[in-house]
Amino acid sequence: MSDIRVGVLGIGSMGRHHVRNARETEGFELVALADPGGDRFDVARGMEVLPGVEQMLEVGIDAAVVAVPTAYHFEAVMKLAEAGVHTLVEKPLASTLEEGEAMVKAFDEAGVVGAVGYVERCNPALLEMRRLVSEGYLGEVYQVVTRRQSPFPARISDVGVVKDLATHDVDLAAWVAGSEYESIYAQTAYRSGREFEDMVSATGRFKNGVLVSHLVNWLTPFKDRITIVTGERGALVADTAMSDLTFYENGRFPVEWDQIAAFRGVSEGEVTRFALVKREPLRVEHEHFRDAILGTGTEHVTMREGLQTMKVIQAMLDSAASGEAVKL
Repeated sequence: MSDIRVGVLGIGSMGRHHVRNARETEGFELVALADPGGDRFDVARGMEVLPGVEQMLEVGIDAAVVAVPTAYHFEAVMKLAEAGVHTLVEKPLASTLEEGEAMVKAFDEAGVVGAVGYVERCNPALLEMRRLVSEGYLGEVYQVVTRRQSPFPARISDVGVVKDLATHDVDLAAWVAGSEYESIYAQTAYRSGREFEDMVSATGRFKNGVLVSHLVNWLTPFKDRITIVTGERGALVADTAMSDLTFYENGRFPVEWDQIAAFRGVSEGEVTRFALVKREPLRVEHEHFRDAILGTGTEHVTMREGLQTMKVIQAMLDSAASGEAVKL
């Protein structure tokens, strides 16, 4: 079988990494690049940089990666669906729920793969965490907690921290917990003088009863990427910046000092650090996209899943505006 002919639309801060991975992923042939801003990061290597999606379609592509700003997702992705092109679009899926719903419908009707780039699902630590949770390693799961903090990214100007960063945590938490959100309550802050929020704190519950909490901001002078799943046997902690996974087991022996036992609930037990094969998450994402096109895998994030995440994100913003929890 011949390689899948791939085009990349948007070769800026994120798109340049998609270009590299499209070149190196087995079964892909990179045949087209498009960006109205040109080749700012010198990734074309002699390939012509086309002005837009229409010209990319004229080259003849089987699949496309869309890495343009969120405001331009809808127009580009709808043209790709109409042309019958398998598409991987960077998160979030769209600017509005109405656009997202139209995109899901278009790809369903076209019968081609529509995927969303939630690359955290391809992080080795989270892949192993989800496997362990799904196999009952923690016993009953009580809570999922995420922290995603970092300095302000100059490249982001069209959305706030909820749509740009918290969207990752909403997706991965539901994926790890194996359930959709039942409710969410959020508070936001505007501390850097921008139009959009730069801090959010959110709590909620999944439909399976598991509690969830998210802390996300652009106001921290260091990078913090942590996911914690607590259950009846202990807690799994994933540091996704380092792709490390650690299990903190509940103590197996009773605490004999009554004053401590009364306050701690559980005691500290053994600590296990998992040895993981650390592959680049974006490469794994491209491989999942390829496998979905070939019909040999279903690990990609579907547009329907991306739309569900958008609904939770909008509920976060609505909750912050109203001061009330939102049911989903």
